[in-house]
Amino acid sequence: MSHVSRRQLLRGAASGIGAMALTAPSASAAGGAAHGPTTPPVPAGPRRGRPSTSRLPLVLNVADLGAVGDGLTDDTAAFEIAYSLAAARVARGVGRTVIEIPAGEFLITRAHALLNGVAPLSAANGLRFSGAGKRMTTLVFRPDNGPGSYLCRNEDIWSNLSFERIQFRSATPGASFFSSYSTGNAQDYRFSECEWMGEWEFGIALDGTNTNSEMRWEACRVGGSYRRAFLYSGLSQRQQPDPNDQDQFLNYWFTDMKVEYEWGNFLEFPYGGSITCRGGSYIITGTRPHSTEEYGTTSTFFRFPVARHHDSVQRFHAQDIRFEVRNPQVQVIDSVWASGTIHFSDCDDTGLSFKDFAPEARAHRYTVGPRGPLIRYDSCQLVGRHEYRTDGRRKALPTVARYDMCLLRSHSAHEFAVAEDNVRPDFVRFVDCLDNSAVDT
Repeated sequence: MSHVSRRQLLRGAASGIGAMALTAPSASAAGGAAHGPTTPPVPAGPRRGRPSTSRLPLVLNVADLGAVGDGLTDDTAAFEIAYSLAAARVARGVGRTVIEIPAGEFLITRAHALLNGVAPLSAANGLRFSGAGKRMTTLVFRPDNGPGSYLCRNEDIWSNLSFERIQFRSATPGASFFSSYSTGNAQDYRFSECEWMGEWEFGIALDGTNTNSEMRWEACRVGGSYRRAFLYSGLSQRQQPDPNDQDQFLNYWFTDMKVEYEWGNFLEFPYGGSITCRGGSYIITGTRPHSTEEYGTTSTFFRFPVARHHDSVQRFHAQDIRFEVRNPQVQVIDSVWASGTIHFSDCDDTGLSFKDFAPEARAHRYTVGPRGPLIRYDSCQLVGRHEYRTDGRRKALPTVARYDMCLLRSHSAHEFAVAEDNVRPDFVRFVDCLDNSAVDT
């Protein structure tokens, strides 16, 4: 099929399936909420006078649908049509389309234009968005209003979503990238060689009652800034008799990441868990511009602010990561988990140990109780002190934290871990560590 005939076929299908996308404003553009009416509506299926979607190519290029990619032209309609065509090709619950986005800077001004997974489309498995490279293909999201506007939403429709080689940039401060609501179907997302820039409220906000799970990020860069968090689990707990239902949001993997953003939280999990971060560099370069009631001026890579969870949920593992603690407002981890496991292996946060504030930095903070969590550091190089708070019960605790063959850059083992009133906690153990005097303890 020639390029011309392919484009003619796409335009013909678009005229029947996606015409409303060219004229109907989205809920966000009309000032509605993020969960407002669908735009454009997903077609129920072919009918008389509408081109059969079975003739559409498996790969849809947004340039064939009118996208210009010059950073100035509003390309929203082309992306809305591309999604409508892809949704129309779902057969027996299986998606059959790759949406291809060539090199260029594409301006999108309406919410949900990239992905609008809502009824009447039934549960669908498989949709891929493919760019030319994370600095070559850029989607600029510029809705009229920031908070509540999402570039993508998935209301329990799609599983096995894939995004690759795309940069996403918020041009409206406080906009968000992805709203994912699940009662069992929204799961299995993969992001490969993607990048986020600009000021966002949320990167990805997880909501629902079950199985917003099995998500991975590979060789991605998280830049920009986040009023809440890049990945936030437990957005509203809506329609739930027990908010802990969201503890079924499990299994998130981050591999070979470059996490270097200005301020905000990277992972915040009031609910859910089972997280693995392996390899890469994690840096927060600045401080929050304004103090907030919930966060103050602190920015945190890993924030787990709720104690009670279902069994098997509270598991966090970080391995082979270089952290930079650039100012006293940066936290590597702040956890109040009441059980589970937290493990750092072969990690290093001493890159800025020469800074005046570094010896007294407390970038790792835990609240612990008689069931833990069990905290372990293996072969790590650590700066400052680690702070341990108890859950209010004054009885003696078992050993819940252990440091094996670690280098304690700023203090001796006797001074490294501190609890309330700067008292040395007796539930922390050091095994074959080197401290600032280079003496085995």
